[in-house]
Amino acid sequence: MRTLALRIWMVCWLILVWVLLWGTVSAANILSGLVVALVVTLLLPLPPVPVEGRLHPIPLLRLVLTVIYYLLASSVQVAALALKPGPPPLTAVLRAHLAVKSDLVLVLAVNIINLTPGTIVLEIDQPRRMIYVHVLDVGSERTVQRFYRQVAGLQKLLVASFERDADWRPAAEKEATS
Repeated sequence: MRTLALRIWMVCWLILVWVLLWGTVSAANILSGLVVALVVTLLLPLPPVPVEGRLHPIPLLRLVLTVIYYLLASSVQVAALALKPGPPPLTAVLRAHLAVKSDLVLVLAVNIINLTPGTIVLEIDQPRRMIYVHVLDVGSERTVQRFYRQVAGLQKLLVASFERDADWRPAAEKEATS
């Protein structure tokens, strides 16, 4: 039942994206969006992504608010760097470890970091859970430490929202007990 609901949700989402891309809500766009969505979901299915753990709403709300704060603060910092006269800021590629269990949560963390102005994930070492991030403005030890504090805070919020040890049962263990 859950798989069917997810497929229906995906088809509706793809129809919406299709209509938005065309810019006009019409019967033809909705129908063609339905055809494209069905082709994509039936002929080009993505592999299933195991979802483990439980969702915790209060830490998730804190995660959302923290990410909004990071986005706003870093946008102001990047704007200030762009307007500041003088040489361009010093940049570097920094390595950070994300102690998350799920590949899905790892992808979510990488997407949040990529959305944050001034940072872009260049490489993910999935088995070791290491990410390599190009960071704008690492001219001082304070700015480097701020990046590492942000990553640590993000990791803590992601674990609290999705991967608490008490709720965690890997997919292989779930299949064995079923």
